Amino acid sequence: MELRQLRYFVEVAEREHVSEAAVHLHIAQSAVSRQISKLEDELGVLLFEKTGRNIQLTPIGKIFLTHAKTAIQAIEYAKYQIEEFLDPEHGTIKIGFPTSLSTHLLPTVISAFKDEQPNIGFHLRQGSYSSLKEAVKNREIGLAFLGPIPINDPDIEGHILFTENISALLPITHPLAERKSLRLSDLRNDPFVLFPKGYILHSIAIEACKAAGFAPNITSEGEDMDSIKGLVSAGIGVSLLPDSTFYEVTPRLTVKIPIDTPEVKRTVGIITPKNRELAPSEELFYQFAKKFFSVLEQYQ
Repeated sequence: MELRQLRYFVEVAEREHVSEAAVHLHIAQSAVSRQISKLEDELGVLLFEKTGRNIQLTPIGKIFLTHAKTAIQAIEYAKYQIEEFLDPEHGTIKIGFPTSLSTHLLPTVISAFKDEQPNIGFHLRQGSYSSLKEAVKNREIGLAFLGPIPINDPDIEGHILFTENISALLPITHPLAERKSLRLSDLRNDPFVLFPKGYILHSIAIEACKAAGFAPNITSEGEDMDSIKGLVSAGIGVSLLPDSTFYEVTPRLTVKIPIDTPEVKRTVGIITPKNRELAPSEELFYQFAKKFFSVLEQYQ
């Protein structure tokens, strides 16, 4: 069994068409068909069956596709680690991040790291909480910033960089806008603007309101931080957002007010895989980030 056979197989499986796969692979259709036949002969099973002009995977072909993708990813990651080992200061670090950490935390730590390691590049990937965890597990990225840090995940190692408060964001015209702090229950009758269900900040807000003795009346939703802040600025409702998302600037026509009861916080840190070692350049960045934020904590 050869790596190219696996690559051809995956390409055909995803396109369900041999000639289209051949065009994408820049090789002759006959070469693709020949390698697929050799693979089937070696395995002793049919991986595809004809459906009109196209083909589709057989039931055993679908199972093999999952393993073929895993094998290709493992080999690619092994090649990447070897390249990194030979030249760790000229590698590329694949990092994931959520929208809530994109405006200040991510550019700050990357900029500081590049001052020390200017030849290391970055491939950055924004994603949801769950998608970033899966990407780390599946070797799609090496590590990810996340908040809160997941616990009790057998495949994820989490290191907390800092803990931050969740504050209320109110329209400047709100009756409580002049308050220095508030109880979350003070907002029980307000319309809420939150991230959609499935986002971790949605869950944090729901749990906080539950702890305060009420279920929030969610009247509007936004899928990014700017949308949430914009809706609050327009007077559509109130929201709960992490303090790091307000770094130095509170959105126009809004006020940020600390919540004293209940105390609402989240951890922020880096997740790495438990089942494999980081590549050398990734390890350099990982250690740098831990030191960088520990120094910041000392001066705060």
